[in-house]
Amino acid sequence: MPVLALRARDLGADVSTAAAIVALTGVGMLLASLPAGALVARVGERRALVAAGFVDAVAMAFAALTDSVLGLAVGVLLSGVCWTLFLIARQGFMIDAVPITHRARAMSLLGGSYRVGVLIGPLIGAGLISLTDLTSVFWLGAAMSVLASLLAATMPDLGEEKRAAARASGHLGVWTVIASHRRLLATLGTAVVILGMSRSLRLSLLPLWAEHVGLSASTTSLIFAGAAALDVAFMWPGGWLMDTRGRMVVAVPVVLSMAVACLLLPLATTAVSVSLVMALIACGNGLGSGIVMTLGADAAPDEGRPQFLGAWRLCGDIGNTGGPLLVGAIAATAPLATACLVVGVLGLAGAGWVGLWTHRVDAARRALSRR
Repeated sequence: MPVLALRARDLGADVSTAAAIVALTGVGMLLASLPAGALVARVGERRALVAAGFVDAVAMAFAALTDSVLGLAVGVLLSGVCWTLFLIARQGFMIDAVPITHRARAMSLLGGSYRVGVLIGPLIGAGLISLTDLTSVFWLGAAMSVLASLLAATMPDLGEEKRAAARASGHLGVWTVIASHRRLLATLGTAVVILGMSRSLRLSLLPLWAEHVGLSASTTSLIFAGAAALDVAFMWPGGWLMDTRGRMVVAVPVVLSMAVACLLLPLATTAVSVSLVMALIACGNGLGSGIVMTLGADAAPDEGRPQFLGAWRLCGDIGNTGGPLLVGAIAATAPLATACLVVGVLGLAGAGWVGLWTHRVDAARRALSRR
């Protein structure tokens, strides 16, 4: 991810085009969420994981070999499609593989595995670039994707009986599943959109503010590295809290920490104060590792589960994409400090909505446990 814009610039793209190419990963995820759910329903989680890894390897190799900006764009878009397919398939597998009493801890570690990769990948990539050039990072991505496919191929296929029954009776359509669960997606799904927006803001708003107050790129990188370490440290406590105290006690702090941090950000004018604000966000974000997948696992029906998870993934992707767009829209017409305050106030309201619906999820789980 860190070198996509640089690769685009090397191929002759201007700054705005390079930024658009980086955004194509999210576009691919948005476009593929619903079709990916339908595909997993037909081929199963294991086959989907294997296929996603190999196709992503092809996309990365193509991005390394291409000599055009358009070719790079195609590779990045295809990689985003594969990533969504991979996310939905691994979530469905974990729902079957892990007992419900340990579901949140498992999902937190699953989310944390991505965070560990985000820490390690750029370090290896930086070493490769110093020895060769930018394209070596794409070959590294291709190799890791192939390795992921080979690991997935060793997993058991847990849902074959369900798929056989679905083939006999006819697979449910994606829109049929969405219509059957439209109220849930409009309420708890909206809470997931808010969660996604809150978590995405740290990657868009914080770098802009750091530049605004005059911090160097290296200082900003160090702040993000420290926050990433806090993020990883809080993932296991977050999963334990969700399993033992409920989903609400984690979901609300994720949104609330971001909202409070946005309100405090206009007061942060030094490296130390920006670091403290970033640490607050990292603690909330780390606690919420796996929260969206856990809520999706709680809400997913037995029949039409992959299709539902595709719609659930779409809610999360809308939030992840909407956060930076909201910041950009406000910052285009008002000072950056105003954008911080507006986002902070919206976050406070969003925390109330998230608390309402995750509390209902917890109440339903307690009732089911008593029965």
